[in-house]
Parts: sequence; C-alpha cells; structure tokens
Amino acid sequence: MKLPESLREQMKIPLGILVPEDKTDKQTILEHLGSDYYLITVGDRTTEKMIDFGLIPSLQIVDGIEKREKRIHPKITSETTELSVDNPPAEITNQSIEVIKKSLSMPSPVRLTVNGEEDLLVLPVCIHAPDNAIVMYGQPNEGLVIVTVTPEIRNKTQSLLDLME
Repeated sequence: MKLPESLREQMKIPLGILVPEDKTDKQTILEHLGSDYYLITVGDRTTEKMIDFGLIPSLQIVDGIEKREKRIHPKITSETTELSVDNPPAEITNQSIEVIKKSLSMPSPVRLTVNGEEDLLVLPVCIHAPDNAIVMYGQPNEGLVIVTVTPEIRNKTQSLLDLME
C-alpha cells in the first residue's frame, strides 16, 4: 500500500499527545507510561532515547535512518529478539503488517529492523497493538508523540490505512 499525495499532510498530524523536544525527559515520559506498560517505539531516535532512559520498549521498530541520514542503530540488549523486514519509503507492505503482528505475540523485547522506511508502520502498530499499549514516535523538528492504543485510535489508524492505495 502506497501513501497517496492526498494523505501526506494528514499524516503530519500527531495521533496522540505531542511532547515538545525540550520537555522530552524521563520524568515526563514516566508520567505517560503508568506502572504496567507495554511500550512500542517507532523510529531510531525515539527507541534510543527510551533505552537511554532505562525504559526498554517491548517492540522497537528502527531503520538506521534519521531525517533521511544514515545513523548508527540504537544499542540493543542481549535478550532482544531481532527480526527484519523490507518496507519501501512511503509504503506499508503486507509483509510488514504480518511481521508486526508476529512480533507483538513474541516475548519482549523485540527489535524489528526495517530495510527501507519505518515511519508509516505506526499505523499497523496502532491497529494490532494490545489495548492500552503506549506507542511513541518522533514528530520531526517538534518532539515526541505519545499514543495510547484505544478502540478510537484503532479506528482512526485503520481509516488512514484504508485510504492508502
């Protein structure tokens, strides 16, 4: 499924709470997590930041690129299961959706390395993640988006996915 030009602006609207870059510290993150959380990060910088805070995401989706520049992958813990998938820029492949579903059923933590681009994978993640999971992803030049998975978020992200060609 490809992202049509008509959806590009809508995809820039945060799905959840936007925490400004200068307020993205461990204390602020903990306020949004609660005590018993299932954390999913989409993006290298977001994943790296959570790991640096000592908050190991249950599912980490990275592609080794930040703002179109290659970067070193975030460090990984020895108990992390590693998976990979091909997902071209501005697309969501059926294979990516299947691997996301599989990774959500595996023991945590799981690192999914994307060959291509991971940005749009936040949509299938929000559709298939467990209720009340916390999904975090970066909003370029603005901060961190924090989304709690609810039926409303599932419906919204499914509607966006349905609009892709």
